[in-house]
Amino acid sequence: MQRYRTALILGAGLSGLGAARLLTAEGTAVTVADARPEKELAVAAQVLQDLGARTHFGQSHLPWEAFELGVVSPGFAWSSDWVQAAYAICARIVPELELGWSRAPCRVMAVTGSNGKSTAVKWCTETLIRAGLQATPAGNYGVSVCDAVLDHTELDWLVLEVSSFQLETVQEFRADIGLLTNIHPNHLDRHQSLSAYTDLKARLFARTRAEDVCLVPHALLDEIRARSGGAGRWMSFGSVADARYRFQEGQVLRDGTPIADLRGTHFGTDAMADTASATVGGLDAVGVDPRHAVATARSFESLPYRVQEVAVLNGVRYINDSKSTNLAAIEFALGAVTGPVRLIAGGLAKETDFERLKEVLEDRVESVYLIGNSAEQMFSVWSRAVSCVVCNTLDEAIRQSGNDAQEGEAILFSPGCASFDQFRNYEERGEYFTRRVQDLTGKGTS
Repeated sequence: MQRYRTALILGAGLSGLGAARLLTAEGTAVTVADARPEKELAVAAQVLQDLGARTHFGQSHLPWEAFELGVVSPGFAWSSDWVQAAYAICARIVPELELGWSRAPCRVMAVTGSNGKSTAVKWCTETLIRAGLQATPAGNYGVSVCDAVLDHTELDWLVLEVSSFQLETVQEFRADIGLLTNIHPNHLDRHQSLSAYTDLKARLFARTRAEDVCLVPHALLDEIRARSGGAGRWMSFGSVADARYRFQEGQVLRDGTPIADLRGTHFGTDAMADTASATVGGLDAVGVDPRHAVATARSFESLPYRVQEVAVLNGVRYINDSKSTNLAAIEFALGAVTGPVRLIAGGLAKETDFERLKEVLEDRVESVYLIGNSAEQMFSVWSRAVSCVVCNTLDEAIRQSGNDAQEGEAILFSPGCASFDQFRNYEERGEYFTRRVQDLTGKGTS
């Protein structure tokens, strides 16, 4: 395990602070750079001062000196000026993910994909714990990998949610089991093309060894194996007969034999087919009895902002899916919600092929209430298939949809877009929706 005398960390967010904590604990002289002014980073500045790290805040350039290691936070694109400048002054560049992974005292399960990563990570982690193993989630899940390995020194499994941003700069990272949930157009504003985005997802498997497990959707098996060049044991999942782990009528089958009956659980519906077959398959592939996955599924509590019912008012269900930031997520949510739906969507669009949802909107949705920067663009396409109302703000969309909804219907907030036109992140957007809906409780019967 290589140690470093000096290190430059790009970014003073959760990942950057986690990396600083790990490296200073190892005796490394750490400098943390962030272009934001110090007054916006007062809390981070105090944490770094307590760690003995040096700060370089509010500058348009990096300190011009040599470092043995550069650590990149996910918010910095590989093509950014700062990352490119870091290559000139750092002997080695790694993402925070890889730094933390290099110190992991255990086996690693890594989950990537466009949608469903967090749910799979939560289900896997809780199942491993139920099976009597020491496990903790980290990565894009909310806790930096560096913090996780510092705070959990006796682990059997580290379960990582891995984003395409984190995979941009990985070099040596590999997992004992890698799981790709799906690939849909996402983050193309940063990655430029679906092909480039797919290449990044395939990097999860690039350094796999013969004993490692690579689990991917059946339709992508050959493509991801070819793109990655990984040498692991390749397996597939899905709803097709040829998949190693197949979802069929609420059950997961291994090579045609039922191993997990998920009927009556959150994961027993066709909308959850891929998540169910991927997660049960991944756990089974590393030797965890599928009965533990079923038991976990029966007590599973959905993550916030992911098709989460937050209220029932006058017989109308309000469902918060603020985590939905691409069109595939809207399609998934519509499959997961039963009964007639009124959809609130829009924000800062990350893709423009709105035509692809016209059929499912026509089949499943009573009316669409559009908000944010993409409202007019979505209206121009979707209004030819379903009734659409341009509301612009989330407040107005909640009010209008609530006035129109009938008993037995659901109001689904699944934006399908990024939040940055009106909110700082999807969490803030989701909290805002929940608060506004709860404000209505005095106007209806819960």
